[in-house]
Amino acid sequence: MRAQSVPDSLELGEACGRKLVGAFDGGALTSDAGAVLLSATDKAIGLVDRFAGCFTDGRDPGRVVHDVRTLVGQRVFGLCLGYEDLNDHDQIRHDPVLGAILGKLEAGRADCAPLSGKSTLNRLEHAPAGAHRYRKISHDPRAIEDLFVEVFLDGTGKAPKEIILDLDATDDPIHGHQEGRFFHGYYDGYCYLPLYIFCGRELLWAQLRRSNIDASAGSVQAVERICAQIRRRWPKVKIILRADSGFAREALMAWCETHRVDYVFGLARNARLEAKIAEALPQARALSEQTKAPARVFRDFLWTTKDSWSRRRRVIAKAEWTRGEANPRFVVTSLKPDHLAARPLYEQLYCARGEMENRIKECQLDLFADRTSAASLRANQLRLWFASFAYVLINALRRLALKHTAFEVATCGTIRLKLLKVGARVTVSVRRIKIAMASAFPWADEWRLAVARLSWIQPAPA
Repeated sequence: MRAQSVPDSLELGEACGRKLVGAFDGGALTSDAGAVLLSATDKAIGLVDRFAGCFTDGRDPGRVVHDVRTLVGQRVFGLCLGYEDLNDHDQIRHDPVLGAILGKLEAGRADCAPLSGKSTLNRLEHAPAGAHRYRKISHDPRAIEDLFVEVFLDGTGKAPKEIILDLDATDDPIHGHQEGRFFHGYYDGYCYLPLYIFCGRELLWAQLRRSNIDASAGSVQAVERICAQIRRRWPKVKIILRADSGFAREALMAWCETHRVDYVFGLARNARLEAKIAEALPQARALSEQTKAPARVFRDFLWTTKDSWSRRRRVIAKAEWTRGEANPRFVVTSLKPDHLAARPLYEQLYCARGEMENRIKECQLDLFADRTSAASLRANQLRLWFASFAYVLINALRRLALKHTAFEVATCGTIRLKLLKVGARVTVSVRRIKIAMASAFPWADEWRLAVARLSWIQPAPA
């Protein structure tokens, strides 16, 4: 049977009274010219080198074409650019910009592409923790966890007087038969239950966990390590933990009280707590009916459970009447009344924790932290870390290069769409590599400013 020929020129109709044609003969082109911004940001914070340093490569050096640093950088940059699956790398392994920023513009061997494909990257994602007989690339989980805090500390500069650490657990739906698969009643599906800890926009912890556990499981150990790292650098900083009612547990609160760490946690309501605001709710209702708007009345008191708490603790109660019904809420805190009164503690301090949910959405929706489809829990944890460091890299770009621009508070997805996914022609000569972007690129001014700002930053030491 004769093969059907494919014409070089594509007939695309008419436009402006002329025939519209197309062809795939543009030469060395890329749709990811913004990767050079990622590369400049990486040089400023040294992320890829430090992340690659958490891996050990036991392969025969004489047979290695793609070293660990290239593999790690390719995966992190790929996630930043929207390539969520390893299969995507069989195509982008030939991308001229991605190859240039990773120092692999040309292949090391005639039978290899400049960058690695899905099979090699798959072996990286399945790297065991410690030495293995057959898997030659391994990783150090503790070093990777510590790196999040190190990058945060290095990027903050002068020690602040006070920092707030937000803790939250969220669902990571799974649809196969992955290790650690359990059904979670609240989320009504099979999922993992990862634990995230942020300081503002900075990600400090990303731990994949089975879902058949309490939301606060492992939080004491995580907070203990993070606080120890922070205080080694900033011994006098005041640390406040903030979380919802899933973290109002005796073990975590007692640890905070013993180690000079304050906390503000949501507190699940019950009949005893509601009885404490039995007089405040009618007041809120009367005020709401008078003003025709939601009304709040706050109460501040000491309270303890019948058997699970070791001491009495300060509780803030919000007696709210809204939309014709009561909406009481409670928080427990170690902060004293002279630090913050009841209303500002609830409205200004505690309610601000909702912003953390937007950061988790960026990690999971924009940077694919929920693509945990590997068979083993260990491999899925590595996938979560790769996605998390992709978030760290784009957040560093936002912090270092996009201040006072339209992208200062933009999401990672918006930054990718408008600043990273840029079409360009790549020309390679003896002395330079030129990336020629469209003259009509709408965000050229912001792009130039970002490049200038990143060029002023001293590269991070290796």
